[in-house]
Amino acid sequence: MAWSKIVTSAASKKGYETYLSFYGPLSLLFLLVIWAVVLVFGFGLLHWAAGSAMGSGSNVKGFWDYLYFSGSNFFTLGLGDVTPHTTPGKILTVIEAGLGLGFLALIIGYLPALNQSFASREEAISLLDARAGSPPTALEMLRRHGHENGLQDLGQFLNLWERWSSELLESHLSYPVLAYFRSQHDNQSWLAALTAILDTSSLVMTYLSGPCKKQAELTFAMARHAVVDLSIIFDAPPCEPDEDRLPPADLDRLKAFLSECGFLPLSVADEDQKLKDLRYMYEPYLYSLAEYLCLAMPPWIPGKGQVDNWRTNPWGTITSSPEKARGDRYRHRHF
Repeated sequence: MAWSKIVTSAASKKGYETYLSFYGPLSLLFLLVIWAVVLVFGFGLLHWAAGSAMGSGSNVKGFWDYLYFSGSNFFTLGLGDVTPHTTPGKILTVIEAGLGLGFLALIIGYLPALNQSFASREEAISLLDARAGSPPTALEMLRRHGHENGLQDLGQFLNLWERWSSELLESHLSYPVLAYFRSQHDNQSWLAALTAILDTSSLVMTYLSGPCKKQAELTFAMARHAVVDLSIIFDAPPCEPDEDRLPPADLDRLKAFLSECGFLPLSVADEDQKLKDLRYMYEPYLYSLAEYLCLAMPPWIPGKGQVDNWRTNPWGTITSSPEKARGDRYRHRHF
């Protein structure tokens, strides 16, 4: 909380995303350092309290000498310039050396597991760029699946995200620090992706029919489970937003779009109320997580001028042909 408050108050809107992204990796490294320091200091106190009477030629009785011995022993240096001369000191030395080896083994196994979970999470998020826009939205997701056999493709895609939600839940419950690792691309985050999938599943469950609806129900259940459990982990109780993400005017645009694209709404009188009830099941938790993690919630409908990340280049321009790309680079250099 202190990091986010300092960054958001001191940095510009464009820059604080970068500084916030530092927190995840740095907090992990800092945690490992804290573990090592506390263990070394604790064993130093134990040797000091037990009166291990260490020495090399002459007795060593100062606390800092005990701390030095504890550090060299914990990191398996074994310099031999200070050694225990009593039975309690020798027992503590063996225990600390074993814990030191275990600590190193834990780091060796811990970091690759984190990296693999992070890479797996981001791989699926990158798929949303071409399928749902940047940031991903429910309307874009349905619009880009409005082609022939589009609902079948959407069902398969939702099946992929059902599994992704399950992996997200298990990995982030096991390693909560992963939630602080932010995506490496603009307008993308694991929270925005999860929100877009829940929004899309809600629309399919409410207004569409067919086999895709059953898959949407399964995906919704798994994704909602992940949202609630992660809210518990971070002690982020559900909260109401300041503004409605889907006001009545935008809802009418969504329904008109569904009709235009051939997704005929079901003739159910309370369909709008059903969508509202579904949203109430997950949106308050997402709002709370977004506020806690300083992440932006994606809209239901893409904004004007929104461009997919894959259409941009490092200079922020859109290239449609080699000639135009060369012209963009020339203007960037000379003007």
